[in-house]
Amino acid sequence: MLVFKFGGASVKDAAGVANLANVVNKYAGEPLLIVVSAMGKTTNALEKLTKAYFEQNVEMHLIYEEIKQYHYGIMHELFGSEHTVFDEINNTFVEIDWMLEDEPVDTFDFIYDQLVSVGELLSTRIVDAYLNQSGLNSKWLDVRGYIHTDNTYREGVVDWTKTCESIQHDIPAMLSQNIIVTQGFLGGTSENFTTTLGREGSDYTASIFAACLNASSVTTWKDVPGVLNADPKLFTDTVKFDELSYAEAMEMTYYGATVIHPKTIKPLQNAGIPLLVKPFGDPDAPGTKIGDTSNQSFEKAVIIVKENQMLLSVSAKDYSFITEKHLSNVYNIFAQNLVKINVLQTSALSLSACFDFVDERFQKLLNQLQENFNVKYNSNLKLITLRHFEQHIIEQLTEGKKVLLEQTSRNTAQIVFASN
Repeated sequence: MLVFKFGGASVKDAAGVANLANVVNKYAGEPLLIVVSAMGKTTNALEKLTKAYFEQNVEMHLIYEEIKQYHYGIMHELFGSEHTVFDEINNTFVEIDWMLEDEPVDTFDFIYDQLVSVGELLSTRIVDAYLNQSGLNSKWLDVRGYIHTDNTYREGVVDWTKTCESIQHDIPAMLSQNIIVTQGFLGGTSENFTTTLGREGSDYTASIFAACLNASSVTTWKDVPGVLNADPKLFTDTVKFDELSYAEAMEMTYYGATVIHPKTIKPLQNAGIPLLVKPFGDPDAPGTKIGDTSNQSFEKAVIIVKENQMLLSVSAKDYSFITEKHLSNVYNIFAQNLVKINVLQTSALSLSACFDFVDERFQKLLNQLQENFNVKYNSNLKLITLRHFEQHIIEQLTEGKKVLLEQTSRNTAQIVFASN
């Protein structure tokens, strides 16, 4: 049994959906579950819609109309105008219509999950309809009834016991009859509200299904030839890894490598399931295999770049030393606001933390910290993490830059500096 995950870039247009069907057709004899992300940049557009709706900005109607026309345009290329998928998509958009009619009363994170999740519901309806039109027997599945989470909106925590029970109860019989198409990134609460699993969480969805079903492998189809040592959009001399160990892949994703979601690897490692990262434009290419690989060598450093970073420093108001109690208090405030620290450094009198800037969470974090600490911060920064580095690489990357924080350990270096 195989699990495939197709990201937004692979289904960004009608040609991408057709290519997905061609890839799936190569595996038509295998039990196959397909996880699909929102199309193209739909998640970004829905995030803009959520912010505009929450702020009651008049632009929300224009943003929403662009999202609708984008999907209708793809559908008109793939189907005749009388196809039943148009009714399914119209009914899906009604979920947004109902929300936009009323002023927001819930928290931003709750509203975010109810609106942004629609992207995956749309894409999977379209993909499922096209697979069936292409002669591939496909069945659409609402993932929210199978991946069960708590009520932590935007970072839903999976109830593994309940999730595996639901998946194992229904899915094997379905797979004997159909290819299953379902949504990445989404979960559901016991009250039937939608949650999301964290940005780019479709990889994680695929690994959940694979672990619960004891799949032979998970393949995530990307717009790159495999896992590279650096982002090819930022660096011209990248190299592809033929193989990576689970441990190295987890390190890379923890530090922000976006080719795989950070939570993806552990369920697969626990179950001994390999993860294949392959190019959707060349499905016969070998890609990268992540699994039980040992004695790996690195001819080039792994370079991970994170934009839009904040560097925040706190010190005690009475100018006392930063103690373990201070550390505990600060960590607790970060945890309460669901802000993940990317780099942490302490001195005698201060603690500095670098993290992703999320507008809706930062002000709450700042207000809580300022109750007990003096706080300073810098915004619009860049964080570079290097694995298996040599000193001259750090010097090259930081030449002419204003470095605000630098930290090195045995295998890893992290540098925070002002963006140009």
